Amino acid sequence: MNFTRLVEEKIKKSIADGDFENLEGKGEPLKLEDLSHVPEELRTSYKILKNSGYLPEEMMLKKNIAELEDLLAVCEGKEEKEQLEEKISEKLLRFNLLMEKKKLSHSRAFKQYQSKIHNRLF
Repeated sequence: MNFTRLVEEKIKKSIADGDFENLEGKGEPLKLEDLSHVPEELRTSYKILKNSGYLPEEMMLKKNIAELEDLLAVCEGKEEKEQLEEKISEKLLRFNLLMEKKKLSHSRAFKQYQSKIHNRLF
């Protein structure tokens, strides 16, 4: 008996036993992701990283900077503003050092996808 036939028989038995009756999302449309912005050869890696909640350090820094800038925009206290500005400066410095170290800003791929990545995150 070949593997495909064995799998098909197991699926049919599970259907007959009602194993698929109470599945989450049953009867609802599938939620498909649009990955057209990701190169085909990177899509599997992208999905694995995304599903695990992983962000590269430089993207995490950019996200933190954006959050701090939002806080700064609504901040009223002078001392608190100064602290937020200092944190933003530190994060920007760390980001710039990382980018220089990785030389990403010089790569063709980075230039091509920089705005798409930025728009996705912010």
